[in-house]
Amino acid sequence: MAKGFLTQIKDRFGAGGYAGDQYGGAGGQDGSGLPSGDPGNFMFATGIECSYPTIDHGKTRRDLLAECDHYNRYQEDLGLVKEMGLKVLRYGLPYYRIQKAPGKYDWEFADRAMAEVQRLGITPILDLLHFGVPDFIGNFQNPELPVHFAEYCGAVAKRYPWVRYYTPVNEIYVTAKLSTKDGVWNEQLKTDKAFVTALKHLVAASIMGTQQIALNRPDCIIVQSESAEFTHELRATRTPAIQIENKLRFLALDLLYAYHPDAEVLNYLFDNGMTRREYDWFMAGEPPGYQIMGNDYYGRNEKIVLPDGTMHTSMDVLGWYNITHDYYQRYLKPVMHTETNVFDPKEAPAWLWKQWVNVLRMRKEGIPVLGFTWYSLIDQVDWDIGLGQKLGRVNACGLYDLDRKPRLVADAYKMLLQEYGNITIVPHGELFEVTRKPATLKVEV
Repeated sequence: MAKGFLTQIKDRFGAGGYAGDQYGGAGGQDGSGLPSGDPGNFMFATGIECSYPTIDHGKTRRDLLAECDHYNRYQEDLGLVKEMGLKVLRYGLPYYRIQKAPGKYDWEFADRAMAEVQRLGITPILDLLHFGVPDFIGNFQNPELPVHFAEYCGAVAKRYPWVRYYTPVNEIYVTAKLSTKDGVWNEQLKTDKAFVTALKHLVAASIMGTQQIALNRPDCIIVQSESAEFTHELRATRTPAIQIENKLRFLALDLLYAYHPDAEVLNYLFDNGMTRREYDWFMAGEPPGYQIMGNDYYGRNEKIVLPDGTMHTSMDVLGWYNITHDYYQRYLKPVMHTETNVFDPKEAPAWLWKQWVNVLRMRKEGIPVLGFTWYSLIDQVDWDIGLGQKLGRVNACGLYDLDRKPRLVADAYKMLLQEYGNITIVPHGELFEVTRKPATLKVEV
């Protein structure tokens, strides 16, 4: 019988490896090694799409860095970030290509790309797991994932000690849902038990990975990136399955931030394989580092279910502001708009401004918003079908097309930067700064 993920963690890291370990340890940087682009206030950003799940039951590996030709054009792409006037980049290293086996790494591309990022003075928010894992791990049902991933995170933090900002695991909820409830990627299952298994392994991987990052960078800033979702059910009598889905959207962050879900969700977890011991481990406390709650929002994140059961994309009935405000009230973390786009390039400038209105509204309420991200820098491929088939269909959602020619939204973003480029995290926030002191256990006063 395979050992559970807690046993794997204890075997590798000892009894001290637990969710609430807030101590970064020795050996971190004092902040002097940060690049010149280190943001001290509002972070205007873009990202380079880097997803790498498997499809066809493991036979086909998607790799958007390859399919969008970033491996060959990374210098050009990073130059476009500077051309846009942006200092911050959500950047994903190809985890599946780097960690070949436990303790065995191939840094060839990562070293070249990271050297260019540093040379250009770009501040990376380094994305370490983006929808897929190395072949030797298999998929998210493997309880060894948190151990192997934690070792990888530690290796990355040691190799690039000047990096401070990280997203350990991108969109944990979406990763688990598409892999185990929708059957699109990776293990391609469609069961609640597989979903809970994947979710607990992914959250544990994020926690253990963050601990290893903090050992090397006690002042690390962790920008979680979770999908801001909601389903509107237009039925007089609500359907239990849809109502619990609207609760499960919080589950990844509940486990990550040690927030107790309600009784219905707790029963769901226990009914589908989570043990009381595992649950108590997650509730022991938050992971280390300064925690930023990033919310990704696309119009297709909101759905409407009609009385006959048909489902439609609602395109911002609530919007980023209202959905993220719910998340903020739940966790009381500083927020960031970490992803957005639309597939129609003619509509993209208007969508950019609508998202910015959402950010300004959140700021007006005094909620700290650390940044905004148009995702991604260049067009993507096959995201209109969730990467489920390899068709090579271009999604015209980038600031630049695949020929690296600017789209209309690039000009709109430059206009936004010209108007708002010097704003602070909160209005009149010139008195405050992003401290470089090590993150320690917070005590509410």
